[in-house]
Amino acid sequence: MRRLFIIRHGNTFASSADARRVGARTDIPLVDSGQAQADRLGAWFAAQGIAIHRLLSSPLLRARETAARIAAATGHATDGVRDWLGEIDHGPDEGRPEADVLARIGAQALADWDERGIAPDGWIVDADARIAAWRDFFAEPGQGTDLLVTSNGAARFALIAAGLPLGSLKLRTGAFGELAVEPSGAIRLVRWDERPA
Repeated sequence: MRRLFIIRHGNTFASSADARRVGARTDIPLVDSGQAQADRLGAWFAAQGIAIHRLLSSPLLRARETAARIAAATGHATDGVRDWLGEIDHGPDEGRPEADVLARIGAQALADWDERGIAPDGWIVDADARIAAWRDFFAEPGQGTDLLVTSNGAARFALIAAGLPLGSLKLRTGAFGELAVEPSGAIRLVRWDERPA
């Protein structure tokens, strides 16, 4: 059996800052609280005694920093980046405050994105390619545990590709989900959107 942990990077905005919609075109580092989230993730994975097969990340700095902190805590070096783990492009909403994004696209469009992975008008997602990439990854042979550090926009397509939609596809910053790929190829959802204590 393969275990896949899909991990969202840590915070990129301080709690005192106005949250903005950041995607593929905004390559920003973790803030202090995001570094702390990454350290908690690393400590949690280290405490589980998991033999990590691969630790992969998105090319974006925030994901690579999170992966590096997990690597430092677990003693398993990062195994590189995968472009298909990269964040989506929020088009006209890139860098805009969440209130502005909601005003432009409406509550239903945001709900469709969070619950069904249907991108709002103007966002550049290529859902078919993302689903295909996740399915190809699920179909890889072997056993062991893979950690994949990515973003909220990319992570949701793992559930869609596996046919495991929830009420919400979102992962909070510093949270993870776990999927099990059985020898038969069946994919089982173990947990979603959990943060280490």
